[in-house]
Amino acid sequence: MMVIGVSTFELYIGGVHSLKAKRGVLKRLKAKIVSKFNVSVAEVGLMDSWQRSTLAVAIVSNDQRFANQVLCKIADLVNSNGEVTMVGQEMQFL
Repeated sequence: MMVIGVSTFELYIGGVHSLKAKRGVLKRLKAKIVSKFNVSVAEVGLMDSWQRSTLAVAIVSNDQRFANQVLCKIADLVNSNGEVTMVGQEMQFL
């Protein structure tokens, strides 16, 4: 059975004053997530806001427990990142 896990993170990015600075913060965060967990990451919302963003992370697995564990570890990584503050999160499995 194939499971697709998707987690979306609503982020506040303090200390940035332009879209260029926001893109730099998100680029570093996305690269860290991809290199550590081998998942897909994309900015999916609030792209014109320079202090807010919505990131989506997707994983495909044959085990829902494994996908859930990975998405929880990614949430911990995002929470521990000093450049962003997570203000919301949703997780779903397809």
